Amino acid sequence: MRIGKRVALASIVVSGALAALKITVGILGRSASVLADGFESAGDVVASMAIFFGFFIAARPADEEHPYGHGRYETLTGLGVGVVLLLAGIGICYRSLHGLQQTHEPPAFYGVWALATSMIAKAVMSAVKFHYGKKIRSTAITADAWNDFVDILSALTALTALGLTLLDPDRFLVADHYGGFAVGLFVIFTGLRVAKETTSLLTDEMPDDEMMSTIREVSLKVPGAVGVEKCYARNVGLQYYVDLHLEVDPNLTVKESHDIATEVRFAIRKELDWVADVLVHVEPAPNHAQPVGARPGKE
Repeated sequence: MRIGKRVALASIVVSGALAALKITVGILGRSASVLADGFESAGDVVASMAIFFGFFIAARPADEEHPYGHGRYETLTGLGVGVVLLLAGIGICYRSLHGLQQTHEPPAFYGVWALATSMIAKAVMSAVKFHYGKKIRSTAITADAWNDFVDILSALTALTALGLTLLDPDRFLVADHYGGFAVGLFVIFTGLRVAKETTSLLTDEMPDDEMMSTIREVSLKVPGAVGVEKCYARNVGLQYYVDLHLEVDPNLTVKESHDIATEVRFAIRKELDWVADVLVHVEPAPNHAQPVGARPGKE
C-alpha cells in the first residue's frame, strides 16, 4: 500500500504541473489541441487523487462488517479513474468541435514545447506505474499507467495537429481543433477500457488459468492431499481470496483431514504472496483424482 500511495502522490504532482503548463500555454498560445491535452492532464490529477485516497481506505484492517478487508476500495478507485476519463474525453471532444466555427489567430509555436515536455514526463510516469502496478498487483495503478500511455499518444496527436497548423495556417487552421477532438477520443477509449477491466474484478472474475493451476499445484505438494475437486478465487484489492475443495483419504479421521487442510492453507499463503487467505473444504477422495492444473468444469 505504501508504494501505491507514493506512486499516486508523484502522479498528482507531475500531472498537476503538466495541466497548469498546458492549460496556460493553450490559452495564451490560442491552441485548442494543447488546451485539450491540458484538461486531460487535469483529469489525471483527479484520478490520481482518487487512487491516493483509495489506498488509504483499502489499507484498513478487516472488521466485523468487512471480514475480507477493505481492499476492493482500491479496485473501486480504478473504476473511478475510468469514469473520470470517460467524462473528460466527452468534454474535450465537445469543446474542440465547438471552437471550429470561431475565427482566431494561428496558435503560437511554443505550444510545441509544452506537448513535448508532457510526452517525456508521461513516458516516465507510465513506465513507473506499469512496473509497480504489476509488482503490487494494483488495478488502480495499472489503470493509471494505461491512462499515461494514452496521454503520450494523445499528446503526439495534438503535436501533429499543431504542427500542421503552424506549417500552413491558411490551410490547416482547423487541424488544431480536430487534434483536440482526437485527444478526446483517445481519452474516451482509455476510460472505457479501464472501466471494463475493473468491473470484471468487481464481479468476481476468476484469475487466469496459470494462476489457478499454481494454486492447485501448491496444494498437492502437501502430504495427504490427494486431489483438488474445486478451486475458486476472487479479487479483493491487491490480493485474492481462495475457496478450495480438497480431496483426502476418506479413511482419515476428522482431525487428520483438518490438519492436512490447515497445512494446505498455510502452504498456499506462504508460496503465493498474491493470496490473502484460503478457505479449505475437505472431501473424500474418489477412485481417481482430478488432473493437476485443471479448472472447475474442465477435463
